[in-house]
Amino acid sequence: MKKIPRQPMPKQPPEERIKNFNEVALGYTEELAVKEAERCLQCPRPFCVDGCPVKVKIPEFIKLVKERKFSEAAKKIKEDNVLPAICGRVCPQEEQCEKKCVLGIKGEPVAIGRLERFVADWEAEHGEIEKPEMPEKKGIKVAVVGSGPAGLTCAGDLAKMGYDVTIFEALHKPGGVLIYGIPEFRLPKHIVEREVDYLRLLGVEIKVDVVVGKSITLYELFDMGYKAIFLGLGAGLPKFLGIPGENLLGIYSANEFLTRTNLMKAYLFPEYDTPIKVGKRVAVIGGGNVAMDAVRSALRHGAEEAHIIYRRSRAEMPARLEEIENAEEEGVIFNFLVNPKRFIGDENGWVKGIELVKMELGEPDESGRRRPVPIPGSEFIFEVDTVVIAIGQTANPV
Repeated sequence: MKKIPRQPMPKQPPEERIKNFNEVALGYTEELAVKEAERCLQCPRPFCVDGCPVKVKIPEFIKLVKERKFSEAAKKIKEDNVLPAICGRVCPQEEQCEKKCVLGIKGEPVAIGRLERFVADWEAEHGEIEKPEMPEKKGIKVAVVGSGPAGLTCAGDLAKMGYDVTIFEALHKPGGVLIYGIPEFRLPKHIVEREVDYLRLLGVEIKVDVVVGKSITLYELFDMGYKAIFLGLGAGLPKFLGIPGENLLGIYSANEFLTRTNLMKAYLFPEYDTPIKVGKRVAVIGGGNVAMDAVRSALRHGAEEAHIIYRRSRAEMPARLEEIENAEEEGVIFNFLVNPKRFIGDENGWVKGIELVKMELGEPDESGRRRPVPIPGSEFIFEVDTVVIAIGQTANPV
């Protein structure tokens, strides 16, 4: 029997998508989804489920897709995952469920994430999102602090168990990093809003503009009758390089750059005139998904050249392979095995260059990746007029 190849994801052409913030991946059609579902071997021991953090019954929902029972497939996924449209788009499937797929040993794994997204979108487009059968209420109040992916998942799961759940969100919109951190071209805001509406359907109450620790304390929440509090605070504090010149004008943290772009809607200019200055030659420092989001956003903001500065090689980049490939298609220039030593400013205090040093890879570090080691005497000046630092975040405090 002839093997069915992994079905490609339809996408906006690169020359078109760099001019807009619309979603790049267009989603499977019914025909593509069914064909991809036919690739699943329905393994008696489904290792893919072991790779899923919430243990979605992957072979079962894929079998339903194969049988064109799309509504039933959506219900099957939602038994374990209340955010399928989000997870289908931004979960690192290649390091989780798809990494465990048997087909991936000698070929390409089943596109589990794409099928999950298809099912969630199909359900919404056909008006079939329904409230599942709910258990009897326990009469126990639980507070969830933060409405990012952890908070939303916790709230949804607790609601399905019969608890009275209230989410407290500091910002004016629920979603956390899903709203302020991930660009529209990767995760449209209306998708997040749709998933949040599903939680409301489950009975979750959401209160925005409440900064727990300032507007209200944890002790006051307990006094209000909440028996348990889940802290899903997120990792919104940016890390910095700690090198000379880091305070020059024109240097952003990825957190600030993406928050201005996403939550403050700079991507909708001139409808929203959010101040965000992007020069002609932009350098984004880092190699993760946030770096890819920032550099691709810079292109859409009008940068003539958008560069990635990364101290290791392409093979060590932690970003999703799909996001790296999308960036390459869009013309992002990757500068591997280089690391910043200092930033150089002009007479007005604006960044105009980075002193970079070339690196070579040594022995593996605690992450399992080969450690980058500077090459003495290899320093050179890299001209830029905008820099975004995307080297990671730490947890938000209460």
